[in-house]
Amino acid sequence: MRLLFIRHGDPDYVNDTLTEKGHREAALLAKQAPRMNMGTCYVSPLGRAQATAAYSLEKLGVTARTLEWLQEFPAQVDLNGCEDLRAAFPAARRKDGIYLPRIPWDMVPSYWAEHGECMDARIWRNSEVCRHSDVIQVYDHVTEEFDKLLAEHGYIREGACYRVEKESTETLTFFCHFGITCVFLSHLWNLSPFMLWHSFALAPTSVTETVTEERQQGTAYFRGLRVGDVSHLAMGAEPVSFAARFCEVYSDTEHIH
Repeated sequence: MRLLFIRHGDPDYVNDTLTEKGHREAALLAKQAPRMNMGTCYVSPLGRAQATAAYSLEKLGVTARTLEWLQEFPAQVDLNGCEDLRAAFPAARRKDGIYLPRIPWDMVPSYWAEHGECMDARIWRNSEVCRHSDVIQVYDHVTEEFDKLLAEHGYIREGACYRVEKESTETLTFFCHFGITCVFLSHLWNLSPFMLWHSFALAPTSVTETVTEERQQGTAYFRGLRVGDVSHLAMGAEPVSFAARFCEVYSDTEHIH
């Protein structure tokens, strides 16, 4: 079993679509699609993912199934009930005296580096961030749906691995988003999602590939073959988008802090 996770192109978040650059990126990805063996395709319901997938689907002459749970990870952190947690989001904005919700992968390093529970594979669920958000509920929902899909293809989650009910060499491709991809990878690899959210920057239209390793009959584990591959952009001389990254140096005022 092979899984491909493809992030949408350079985003226009306000209109939930792609920028002109994002369309160029998606077109370059589609040029390589016939050689990528995308197999059965699934796509997020959000516009930027749909627009990205459309290029490759047209090139391949196939359709994709839209899955609601493939949308960008929708959990939100509430800073109003925890003063200490506000240090994790120093740029948090308020409206009418109320802190606006934040996404869980925007924490600054000075916070999560001092709160090891966030990065621990077992106790991340007990972190302050999880206690003041719906991260756990949303995480459990989307990974349960993910496992149901894998089960339909013969791979049943049991503990930290998958029981192989029916061997398969097929490919499932997911056109989705950064945050949700990190969630699925953390589930496959038994890691804290915070570890991936704050250590990876999967560029727009990047391709992440995992494949089952079945060294013991009936037991499968997903091993990563490539993470955030943007070779299709290099072949088309298209610069990699900065989206998904924060400022490289603090004095860089053009990029998000």
